[in-house]
Amino acid sequence: MKEKKTIIVGVTSGIAAFKTLDLVKSLKKDGAEVFVVMTKSAMAMIPAFEFKKASGNKVYSELFEKGFDYKNILKIRKVDHIDLADKADVVVIAPATANIIAKIAHGIADDFLTTILLATTAPVIVCPSMNVHMWGNPLVQENTAKLKNLGYLIVEPEVGKLACGYEGKGRLAHIQIIKDEVVRQLKYRNFLAGKKIIVTAGGTIEKIDDVRYIANRSTGKMGVAIAESCFLQGAKVLLVRSKTSVATRYDIKQMVFETADELEEILKREVKKYDVLFQTAAVSDFTVDNQSSGKLDSKKSITLRLSSRKKIITQIKKWNPKIKLIVFKAVWNNSEKILIKEGEEKLKESNAEAVVVNDVSKSDRGFGADTNEVFVVTKKGSKKKIPLAKKQNVAVLIIDFLVKENIL
Repeated sequence: MKEKKTIIVGVTSGIAAFKTLDLVKSLKKDGAEVFVVMTKSAMAMIPAFEFKKASGNKVYSELFEKGFDYKNILKIRKVDHIDLADKADVVVIAPATANIIAKIAHGIADDFLTTILLATTAPVIVCPSMNVHMWGNPLVQENTAKLKNLGYLIVEPEVGKLACGYEGKGRLAHIQIIKDEVVRQLKYRNFLAGKKIIVTAGGTIEKIDDVRYIANRSTGKMGVAIAESCFLQGAKVLLVRSKTSVATRYDIKQMVFETADELEEILKREVKKYDVLFQTAAVSDFTVDNQSSGKLDSKKSITLRLSSRKKIITQIKKWNPKIKLIVFKAVWNNSEKILIKEGEEKLKESNAEAVVVNDVSKSDRGFGADTNEVFVVTKKGSKKKIPLAKKQNVAVLIIDFLVKENIL
C-alpha cells in the first residue's frame, strides 16, 4: 500500500476472533492505519489490549465512555464513531456473527460498530463465521442475501472443522483471502481517480400548461447508481438529475433540471469541463407545440400537437469533441439481436464511445425497477451482456467493463 489508507476492523464474538489479530498485524505491516472496533461480547472472547498492541491504536467499543459529557461534543464538534466512519477507506468485519449480520440487514445501530456501519460510505466487507447449522439457517441466508443486494461484500465462510466440534461450512475464511479482498477494495477506490465525470439521471417533462405536463416513467435509479459507483471509485462527479429523481446518499455535486431544455442548457455549459458523460437520463422525444399559459379549463377537450425534439446527444461532441460519451438507450420488447442492433445504430447517431441498451417492456427491469439487465455495445465493436441484477451491481459491472475496454 503506497498511500496510507484507513481500515476499520470490526470484531464480533465468534471464536475465530483470535485469527483477526493476524489480519490487523498484516494490514498494519503493509502501511495501513488500522482501527479496531469490538463488540462487548467480542471483548469477553479476547482482550482488547491484544488488538491495541497489534494496531497501535485505541480500541473502540463503548458509544458512551466513562466521563462522557455532551457539552464536550458540542464544543469540539467531533463524535468518535462518525469521525472513524468518515476516515474509513474500507470496513471489514471479521468474524461476522449471525447477530451482526441480522443487525446490519435491518439497520439496527445499538453499539459503536453498528453505528459506524450505518454512517460510513466506505465499502464494507462481511466475513461470516458460525456453526454450520446457523450458517444454513434460512434467516441467516436471507439476511446475508439482503446484504449482498445492498452492495455489501461477503467473504463466504470455508468448509472445515469448527470450534463447536461440528464439521461443515461456517469457518472464517483464511486471513489471506480476507486481506486480498481488502486490498482489492482499496484499489477499486482509485480506479477512476483524477477523472471528471458527468452523469445525468431521471426523466424530463414537457409542459402542457403551467400546471400540467407529459413525462416518462424514469426514476433516475440507474443514473444515480452510475454516479455513486463513479464517485466510490475516486472520480470527481457531477450528478445532473431531474427534480423527481431519486436522491443519492453520497456527497456528490448535483444540478437539477425539469425540462429537456433545462438539461440541454446545463450540459452545454458543463460538458466542456469534464472528461466523461454518462447520458443516462430519459429525455423527452417530443415537445408540445401548443403549450398554454395558466391552467387549461378541464371542462373543454384539447388536442395536443407533438413534434420531435432535437436529440441532445447529437450535440455533445460539438460542445466538447474530447469528451468520452456513454449513452443509454431504452427499447421495447425486442430480442437480444435487435437490442444489439439498436445499440450499434445509436453509436453512429451519437458518435458515442459506448451505448448501454435495455428492454424496458418488462416489470423487473428498466423504469421504476430496482433491477436491470443491459447490453453494452462499444465503438470498438466489443459487446457485453450484464444479466439481471440490482442496479447498483449493474452500474459497477458497466464501469468495470468500460475500464477494461480503455473507454474510462
